[in-house]
Amino acid sequence: MKKKIISILLMAVLAGSMAGCGTKAKSSTDLKKITFVLDWVPNTNHTGIYVAKENGYFKDAGLDVEIVQPPEDGAEMLVGAKKAQFGISSQDGLMPALIGKHAIPVTAVAAVVQHNTSGIISRKGEGMDRPKGLEGKKYATWDKDLEKATIKNVMEADGGDFSKVQLIPSTVTDEISALQSKSVDAIWIFYGWTGIASKVENFDTDYFAFKDINSTFDFYTPVIIGNTNWMKQNTDTTKAFLNAVRKGYEYTIEHPDEAADILCKAAPELDRKLVKASQEYLNKQYKAEVEQWGYIDPKRWNRFYHWVSDHGLSDTKIPENTGFTNDYLK
Repeated sequence: MKKKIISILLMAVLAGSMAGCGTKAKSSTDLKKITFVLDWVPNTNHTGIYVAKENGYFKDAGLDVEIVQPPEDGAEMLVGAKKAQFGISSQDGLMPALIGKHAIPVTAVAAVVQHNTSGIISRKGEGMDRPKGLEGKKYATWDKDLEKATIKNVMEADGGDFSKVQLIPSTVTDEISALQSKSVDAIWIFYGWTGIASKVENFDTDYFAFKDINSTFDFYTPVIIGNTNWMKQNTDTTKAFLNAVRKGYEYTIEHPDEAADILCKAAPELDRKLVKASQEYLNKQYKAEVEQWGYIDPKRWNRFYHWVSDHGLSDTKIPENTGFTNDYLK
């Protein structure tokens, strides 16, 4: 009887041991390595990525994700060359990579925020709270055709003359300092970072958003891009990656303070006060009115590229639905 009891106990222990092996978490050697390249220095556009890494969402999906800084020629080239599987870009910045003889295999697979939060910032009370007010003022330009065509369009819609703008080659690294020093009068910014920074620094500014003047300019920026060919060959991994990223941004929406702390931990050089304030602003932008984080509206995407084609700003006419897909979000 004693031997029988011992035998039963040993079998129970063995069964428990085997069950434990079956549920054991994947070791780091079992994880599939993914490289994700940013578009700029770490900021609140990227919070959901850092949350997904810190909270283990990538690891749970069987992924080991390395987040890297962009090269001088941008995330698009790195992703197109398969040196990174995913990265951050924008619909306007992505366009040159999609068409013509220099096209590379990259596709936008998720919108980080739902609406274009960029526009023109200037010192308060100097008349640049509307596009016409840029006449006779110094604007810091990157000298890009698409950039200048955008400003020309919104100025003309406001009865202004773009030819009267003083175009100053941009060497701006700190937009607020550049405005304070009066080296320039107006700068194209993303409000969720630089606009919020002006408030944090108690520097009074005026601002107008491009999308509020012409809905065509409510294009998608930033977006997550992936290597088109790699994603086709690794469909399940792509979906797993984006699902983990979605969890990261949804956690950020629900826990903005904790998410901001995670970003600051990953990039301690950031101003914590600015990160907290920027996070509060962007939390309303990540999903905005849509139910599914990352969704790209084909009508809005195509509307912007139609405008680009119609104004001769692309090498060739851009076909419908070029450069994006929602398929990996499903």
